[in-house]
Amino acid sequence: MRNILLAAAFIAASAMLSSTACAHAHLEAAQPPINGTVKDAPTELDLKFSEELNLKFTGVNVTGPDKKQVKTDGDMLMDGDKTFMVDLPAGLAAGTYKVEWHALSRDGHKTHGDYKFTVKP
Repeated sequence: MRNILLAAAFIAASAMLSSTACAHAHLEAAQPPINGTVKDAPTELDLKFSEELNLKFTGVNVTGPDKKQVKTDGDMLMDGDKTFMVDLPAGLAAGTYKVEWHALSRDGHKTHGDYKFTVKP
């Protein structure tokens, strides 16, 4: 009976460790907010993820209301490497912006997605 309990405990611990090791970096929140509207043009984009990121393989493309790519600068990680921050140019025009992101978590898993936000003074 004791061997069965030990085997069950080992299997349970292995399952927990493997699910933790196989986690992906999912976008949890963003500023400007996901599908939200802001009054003031943002000067930075903050993307908060569920896992630590690898900065070298994490990035964004921002497209403006005119369908042209918005120049971004200053990529960096914050908050224990779970928040990706990038500077946006001052004075973004009113309209809807699309953010396409890609991320590589520290454990090597790639994720990507997109969302929109609107600047409406």
